[in-house]
Amino acid sequence: MKYNVNDKLPLKALALYGTQWFVLAIAVVTTSVFVATGTPAEKLFFAQKLFAVMGITGLLQVLIGHRLPIVVGPAAVLLVGVLSALSAGASNTAIYSSIAVGGAFILLLNIGGLLRYVQRLFSARCVIVILMLIAFTLAPVIRNLIFPPTANNEEHTFGLIFTFIALPLMVMMNGRLRGVAKSLVIPIVLVLGSVAYGICFGYELNTATSASLDTLLISHFEFDLGVMIAFLICYIALLINDIGSIESLGAMLGSDNMDSRLRRGIRLTGVMNIISGALGVLGPVNYSMSPGVIASTGCASRYALIPSTALLLLCAFSPELIAILTAIPNTVIGVILLFLMGTQLAASFEMMHSTHAIGSFGEALNVGIPLMVAMLCQLMPHGIVPSVIEPLIGNGFAMGVVTVLLMEHVINRANR
Repeated sequence: MKYNVNDKLPLKALALYGTQWFVLAIAVVTTSVFVATGTPAEKLFFAQKLFAVMGITGLLQVLIGHRLPIVVGPAAVLLVGVLSALSAGASNTAIYSSIAVGGAFILLLNIGGLLRYVQRLFSARCVIVILMLIAFTLAPVIRNLIFPPTANNEEHTFGLIFTFIALPLMVMMNGRLRGVAKSLVIPIVLVLGSVAYGICFGYELNTATSASLDTLLISHFEFDLGVMIAFLICYIALLINDIGSIESLGAMLGSDNMDSRLRRGIRLTGVMNIISGALGVLGPVNYSMSPGVIASTGCASRYALIPSTALLLLCAFSPELIAILTAIPNTVIGVILLFLMGTQLAASFEMMHSTHAIGSFGEALNVGIPLMVAMLCQLMPHGIVPSVIEPLIGNGFAMGVVTVLLMEHVINRANR
């Protein structure tokens, strides 16, 4: 490493590595903004709040949380939860109230010293299934982003052509680029794709004035049992993701006091998810892509993230800048998510190999059955189960997690 975790950086290096983390953080945040609902003004304000939450969380994590150089972004598993709940007819207040409850759930597990008991439930096969579930359950969303139902044939053709050009391009760049350039694969494709789409179909910026501060918080808390249970399951997966991100980077860098770092990091994740729910936005999580960025650049200094997170926070106060940063066509976002979910599946296969998690047909069933149950629930017609539990049963991710836990610890326990 050129710079270790607590190394102060010279001004030139701070600017260089800070810019790298900032561009990466922008790419991570902007690919989740499409989940916003409401008027153009409400969507713009949603993006502002999301940028502010991610900037504040990232800054606090490197200063008083885990104190490691980890990029923070909206949790993909919550993205799955929100989209599933919306498709089941749940209201925004019920969804974001459940996010706040999920944050409190994470905080209580941490404070109560119960993390180790939760970790014991999640064997390597359970974690592998969770990684796969996120990719599989986002597939319908990715399809609708690349091929929007309201788009014309020309836009659908553009989506198909762009997919077959951008996807292999990202794979090649990811394999061949080194150093700072490797971490810019996604931002490069975001820019190129947006320019190409603009040339073909014109540019469309959100010119609305951002919503009033009266809408800063959700109007009221609404507790829908089905939605809440589904999100609590999502938060268990978020917790596993958070633990894995912090522990893997700590092990890579040989950091000291990892138990303390882990508790502080997860505690802060819980608090910021409570705040996110109250604000009506997706909650944050520590992203696992950070070790790859650090390995390619040789800079592990947490101080490099201070300017990047501060800039992310400052962006939130400029509606015009947010409108530009979030003016990425859905087609381009869909292709980026397609690549990211491909890397997610690749990580699950690599983990399957490295942990020797599957050595028999019986063990493989503990992976295959939950995936099939998840896809069945994801494609289930509306109205065939009571409305109170439809947000839970219709959430393919949540049902997949429940199924893998039952398979691993009850139904197919002999092959655990």
